[in-house]
Amino acid sequence: MNMDKVNMLFLPGLLNGASLFEQQADVLADVVGVAIADLTGADSISGLATEALTQAPDGPFVLLGMSMGGYVAFEIMRQAPERVVALALLSTSARPDTSAATATRRQLIELGENDFPAVIERLLMRMTHPEHTNTPRVSGVFHSMATALGYDVFVRQQHAIIGRPDSRPGLKNIKCPTLVLCGREDLVTSLDDHRELVAAIGGAQLEVIETCGHLAPLEQPERVTQVLCDWLYSLGVPRAERIGAA
Repeated sequence: MNMDKVNMLFLPGLLNGASLFEQQADVLADVVGVAIADLTGADSISGLATEALTQAPDGPFVLLGMSMGGYVAFEIMRQAPERVVALALLSTSARPDTSAATATRRQLIELGENDFPAVIERLLMRMTHPEHTNTPRVSGVFHSMATALGYDVFVRQQHAIIGRPDSRPGLKNIKCPTLVLCGREDLVTSLDDHRELVAAIGGAQLEVIETCGHLAPLEQPERVTQVLCDWLYSLGVPRAERIGAA
């Protein structure tokens, strides 16, 4: 296909809205059509994938999923692989939820009934590198997104994450160019989780972002944008020139 006119669909993570990708979307909009899906309506990964596909641009597109958005991306690769011409997986894992992680999620759901701000703060502490936890660019944006989406969305998304399938068996079926990106200090999805993706997806490339936790697009926005621009350029998309200008 003509990569000069390609569209790109972004899938955000837990309690994330479009602001998660504000810097990347602003720069990449110079060279691709940008759409950011709303993943707040369903309480299953399959349902979220179906919703995302209804919001996708017509025709083939580049798909980017971060964290929960990555889980949804794996489901899209099962439901409609012919739509996806290239795949970017950020801060995510193909593994199902562990029993310990599920227990923690249920505890947060219970806590959030009476103290949702405390849930937001706990998530922020775990998701970010200590250098970024209290910065306006990270903390302020995350608090704003999470507060706007609210407790009911949090519960639906957590149920979807708890019930997500094991996507590892299908990784070998992903044939499109694939970028895997993670923060070196990500406590939610480890570097080993990302290495597992690269080992299983033919031709996938790994980019590790230094001084970065789980929220890479917020924590190191210029570096993430640069990696995405370089990757898209390697696929035939014109180079975006405004790196760091947003």
